[in-house]
Amino acid sequence: MNEALPDLVARFRVRQGLFRKELVEAALYELDGYGCVMKTDKVFNPGDTVVLDLVMDMPFDKIRAEGLAGLVTERRKHCSNFFYSIDFVELDSSGSSSSTEKLRRIREVLSKKQSLKSRRSSGSISGFRQMA
Repeated sequence: MNEALPDLVARFRVRQGLFRKELVEAALYELDGYGCVMKTDKVFNPGDTVVLDLVMDMPFDKIRAEGLAGLVTERRKHCSNFFYSIDFVELDSSGSSSSTEKLRRIREVLSKKQSLKSRRSSGSISGFRQMA
């Protein structure tokens, strides 16, 4: 969990007083078909439910999985922020729902981006060795 996932954020609303809600963006550090790990300064407790919109805005593609209900299962403090492990609830295991399909597409694009990034970073090291 060293780096945030590229081009992907989680958006959610937090109540601020009686009538006001704040839209918060949080970085995601892990994502799979069952849940995610996000980092934010907002406070949740294990057992709380949060509704997330996963947003992947890129120049060539914009993918949004909206209204994913998640159950906070773990909280770890890191400086003034918290890492939260969130399990998605009510996802269709057969993959036929719109949210499940969009989540699968986000994971597919992330996998390709991370694969390209790792190849690019390992290629630059070998290039430096050849120059030396």
